[in-house]
Amino acid sequence: MPTNTIEGYTFAVNDEGFFTDRTQWSEPLAAVLAELVGIEHLTEKHWAPLHFMRDDAAKTGVTPTLRRMQAVGGFDVKDLFALFPGKPAKKMAYLAGLPKPVGCV
Repeated sequence: MPTNTIEGYTFAVNDEGFFTDRTQWSEPLAAVLAELVGIEHLTEKHWAPLHFMRDDAAKTGVTPTLRRMQAVGGFDVKDLFALFPGKPAKKMAYLAGLPKPVGCV
């Protein structure tokens, strides 16, 4: 299985670059990854959905989609697009150290 090493952090990834072992994630690593995807600084508004994703994935065994983020997490999808521009579900999963959500919706 491939691995990535960024600023001293090494973690297992799949062919698309998403984590395959959620235990290799840390908040400092997420901050480094955020800069790589164009987010200069993670604020509390960023951390809330990332922590929800990790907690939800730990309970369900799958990475939550945007619909689940809205329906179960109570996050406004427009806010998620503003915080994680482009493809928020993929960016959030990547930054949360989780596999890409199935369907990304």
